[in-house]
Amino acid sequence: MTDRIDARELMREAYENRYTWDKSFPGYTTDITLKRSGEAIAAKARVNRDLSADILEISDESAKKEIQNQLWEIAIHRIRRSFEQTHGKNTFSLGETDETGAVEILLGGKSEGDRYKLRDREVCMVHRHIHGVVVTIHTFSSHDTGEGYLSHRYDSIYHDPETGEAKGGRSVFEDNYEKVGDYYILTSRTIETEVDGETVKTEYGFSNVKLLEPALV
Repeated sequence: MTDRIDARELMREAYENRYTWDKSFPGYTTDITLKRSGEAIAAKARVNRDLSADILEISDESAKKEIQNQLWEIAIHRIRRSFEQTHGKNTFSLGETDETGAVEILLGGKSEGDRYKLRDREVCMVHRHIHGVVVTIHTFSSHDTGEGYLSHRYDSIYHDPETGEAKGGRSVFEDNYEKVGDYYILTSRTIETEVDGETVKTEYGFSNVKLLEPALV
């Protein structure tokens, strides 16, 4: 019983230490530059209060979809939900502690088979089953905003949950943020992905970030 309580509280501490946007988040507009394969593509975007995104002034449908996916992925990690909303149907137990001092947390219940590693009240490894694949993410460094942490450098790789076979190459990310008004907003993301033995680099720049006017109550 003590083991379960300790593991749950460690997970709660790390979960509540993440940086998220509060319910007053108004949304924002930004200019975007996507650089890949030697070309640069410009666009504009509006991220709405409900965290949906409109991509504007772009004709390349493939690039538009890429940008849309990135903005969705960015926003979904800023949603503020209580620990019980997210993990209320999960159980937690302590696994091994590695040489870096990271503690493994094993999940049961709704998220049976998932596991995390925690260090210094931050999640430094995620191993989750999502939509028929397993994603594993290792975080190497983070930004301390004073209001919670944001991942800075991290990688990800997907595997088949049955065979363990890799689905695509490993991707390494670097994210940087700036505070705009009361909110930290992503201003650059670089992704280096292994494709057929080569490294493909994609860069997203988000500039001229402006918060939208708060909605009238």
